[in-house]
Amino acid sequence: MTKQEKYNNKSVKKMPQIAEVKDFEDDNKTLFVYGKQVVVYLASKRPEFLKEIYLSKEVDPKTFALLSKTRRPILRLDNKKAQALARGRNHQGFLAKISSPNPISLKDIKQYDRILVLCGISDVGNIGAIFRSAHCLGVGGIVICLSETLALDGIIRSSVGALFEVPFCLRENALDVVNELKNEGIYCYGADMNGEDIRNCADIQKKWALFLGSEDKGLGRKISSKLDRIVSIKLKNDFDSLNVSATAGILIHRMC
Repeated sequence: MTKQEKYNNKSVKKMPQIAEVKDFEDDNKTLFVYGKQVVVYLASKRPEFLKEIYLSKEVDPKTFALLSKTRRPILRLDNKKAQALARGRNHQGFLAKISSPNPISLKDIKQYDRILVLCGISDVGNIGAIFRSAHCLGVGGIVICLSETLALDGIIRSSVGALFEVPFCLRENALDVVNELKNEGIYCYGADMNGEDIRNCADIQKKWALFLGSEDKGLGRKISSKLDRIVSIKLKNDFDSLNVSATAGILIHRMC
């Protein structure tokens, strides 16, 4: 047996029989996430959310040492079960059972100077990328306006853990959110292709909320009519539009 094989045998426990996985809504707010980046991020930055770590392949000593510092169970998982938990997606041999991050109230979100409001955006890849940009660029909180169930596990993965760093609120009616924010003296901007070029907006208010609509429907006339100002990113070349997460990143950078 080689030195590496001896290390592997000691470093990764044999995986016990796993009970059938339930949806997180029925399992005391438990989520399963996968992918090396997000599991390592949680281990290094947010270990309090980790419950169990699953490995379906051998890992290098440095990474295993980091995972061990969380003092959470590290268990062997065969690839078939790993694929099932990851719903057939690329898990890279890293999975984790975690506690779900809890949304806060709109009242608490209103305390921040920089707020994003996502109106009807349901794609977890876009939402995750927006959370990542928001965290990197200094947004205080995010309001997600969506009538359907939100897949937090997908957002955690696509945001590489940024969902744990930016406070968020869940609401169904974006029109109510506009009214509540404006009643608090928060200046409300909206993103639309026909809006004013953000480069010409030198007088960005200190306390603001930026409303972003879905790529297919945009913000909608009712919401846009209630906002204080509509801004846009003028394109250099003739193309349909920017991805909503790219739009968010550029506008946040300009407005901050």
